[in-house]
Amino acid sequence: MKLTKSYHVFMLSACLCMPFAACSDDDGIAPSAPEENIGDIEFVGKAVGNFSADEWYPGGRLGTTENVTAGCYEDETEAVNNLGLMDEFNLGETFFERNYNTNTPPFNGLGPASVRNSCIDCHPGYGHGKRQDSYRANTFGNGYLLVIYHPDSPGSNDGPFISEVTGMPQTQAVSPFLPPVDEDQINLTWHAVQGTMPSGLSATQFPDGEKYELIYPEITIPTTAFNTYPQPTDIEVRLESTIGIIGTGLIDAIPEDSLKAQYAAEAAAGADLNPAMWDKAAGDWASTAYYTTFTSPGKLADGTKVDGLVKRYTYALTRATLQDGAGANAMWNILFFSGPASPEIYTTTAWAEAMARNQQVIDAIKADPSSPYYADGTDAGIADAVKNLLDPSTNQFDNQWHNFEAEMSTDNFYAFMVWHRGLAIPRARNLQDADVQRGKELFMQMGCASCHRPSWTTGDDNYWTPDCIEGRPLPKYPNQKIYPYSDFVQHRLFMKNDIHNSWCRTTPLWGRGLSLVNTGAQDRLHDCRARNEIEAIMWHAYSKESDAYESAEKFYRLPKEDRDAVVKFLQSI
Repeated sequence: MKLTKSYHVFMLSACLCMPFAACSDDDGIAPSAPEENIGDIEFVGKAVGNFSADEWYPGGRLGTTENVTAGCYEDETEAVNNLGLMDEFNLGETFFERNYNTNTPPFNGLGPASVRNSCIDCHPGYGHGKRQDSYRANTFGNGYLLVIYHPDSPGSNDGPFISEVTGMPQTQAVSPFLPPVDEDQINLTWHAVQGTMPSGLSATQFPDGEKYELIYPEITIPTTAFNTYPQPTDIEVRLESTIGIIGTGLIDAIPEDSLKAQYAAEAAAGADLNPAMWDKAAGDWASTAYYTTFTSPGKLADGTKVDGLVKRYTYALTRATLQDGAGANAMWNILFFSGPASPEIYTTTAWAEAMARNQQVIDAIKADPSSPYYADGTDAGIADAVKNLLDPSTNQFDNQWHNFEAEMSTDNFYAFMVWHRGLAIPRARNLQDADVQRGKELFMQMGCASCHRPSWTTGDDNYWTPDCIEGRPLPKYPNQKIYPYSDFVQHRLFMKNDIHNSWCRTTPLWGRGLSLVNTGAQDRLHDCRARNEIEAIMWHAYSKESDAYESAEKFYRLPKEDRDAVVKFLQSI
């Protein structure tokens, strides 16, 4: 088990019995671990109460860091050290943390439109995004993505995405272009649930009188905010925030047959599963459960070609492997620079058409003969160049784009993937505490583990890898017992202004108890509507249709000391 520099400092402080400071920096992130974590050192790695010895190591021996201080979300796994990849890991980290720009290598390539200037803006402290009161792309901690769709019926949270902007709608653009969505016109307001929830439970207090509050976002975007031609009409908007990126390589190591067995078991138990993932009649994967449109050619680490991989990442289960989706593809989608695994442009025909029709854009290009859009310098020539260079559907664009030099080198892309697959999970804390043990007991009794499955065992970890880094090893996690506390299956909670399409992958709970010390916030659920564990649990009880209603209703009726024990357990794993 690797002992990081910050962990050695932590141990020294513990030995000297010095209290941890309570101050914080400008982002509200406390500089050290909670003081109560000092007392568990002598128990780490030992069976205590209803916890086995290996539950101290949620990422297994290869994927857990002993560090539980501020910054522990940034630690590398032992697998990184075993392969001698620390230099690559540290280099890859810079691509996550640095702001991108238009022309300064190796952090160049931002635009012509983009969602953010850096990855860490969305994943503050490497964790879950923070709740926002307004939508500003580059506010640190704003992990929100706009989900813009045509509702099946007025106010519905289901319906197809609009085609005028990209699936990850961009609110930034490089001069002289205008952003596809003008964020100054995005309206975000928060509302509190009053009185009684549709389930019949109180939305404001427990039966013993302890108060709580449930809030939810409402977001609207007027037609005038869209710099597209045509502009979309009849739209609804939902928010989805980022989750923590710690331990994501370990999720990649869970075998597909283990995931299939989980789906089959839940289907046999009567669970209502997303038909886009599981064909209940056939007792097998639905054809749409496989991710097949890889952004770059690739194969498994042992050289085996595969036609598709089962989806396991994102709330909507849209990605199958870190090396193509949740990690590599996001660099292209969010920052919009080109690289060895992302050769295509991420725009829409409607935005390209609008920019080609915009006289302000044309005039700005006309004043700059060095612009790649200048063409012959006439209005018509510039408009044609803008349309063809920005439109992903034109043959002219395709021919020219592939002549551009990649803005991220293969070596740097490889380093980024070493870093992303090499992020550790911090060890568990306070498992010797009687309240934590009671919390675990209640968690199991209430049935929470039916969705938040505690443990998995990884397989050989024959991971998929793009051909561009073929033969270059990535951190690997074979045969590890891990404790993510997720079934990696989608369920529905039927919340007010729910996630688009209702289906939401069960979020892993591991390491979340250290969110405050790492990110400065504890916001939970897909849109950060829950500001703590209590609110997150009670949103599970909003409707009796919720797949988790019975468990949440049991929590609602617990005495306060038992509710507190459940929360303490969640903060410890």
